[in-house]
Amino acid sequence: MEKLIITVIGRDRVGILAQVCSYLARAGVNILDISQTITGGYFNMMMVADASSSPRDFGRLVADLAKIGRKIGLQIGCQKAEIFEKMHRV
Repeated sequence: MEKLIITVIGRDRVGILAQVCSYLARAGVNILDISQTITGGYFNMMMVADASSSPRDFGRLVADLAKIGRKIGLQIGCQKAEIFEKMHRV
C-alpha cells in the first residue's frame, strides 16, 4: 500500500471537497480516511489515501493537487505517509 497524507487549507467555498475527491477518483487514488473542519470561514481537511492502484506517479499527484489548489485559492499538500509519520514522531 502506498499511503499518502493530503492536506487542504484555505478560505471555505462551495465545491472544495468535490474538486479534490473527483481528481483523486480519476487518478485511481482511494481515500481511506478523511477529516475536515471549518473554523471562522477557513476550511481545513486531512485525508489518508492509498495510491498503490494509481497509474500516476507520486510527483505527478503532488503537482496536480498543488495546481488544483492554486486554481481554487487553497493550499493542497501531499506527502508519503511514511515521511509524515517520521516527521511527527515525538
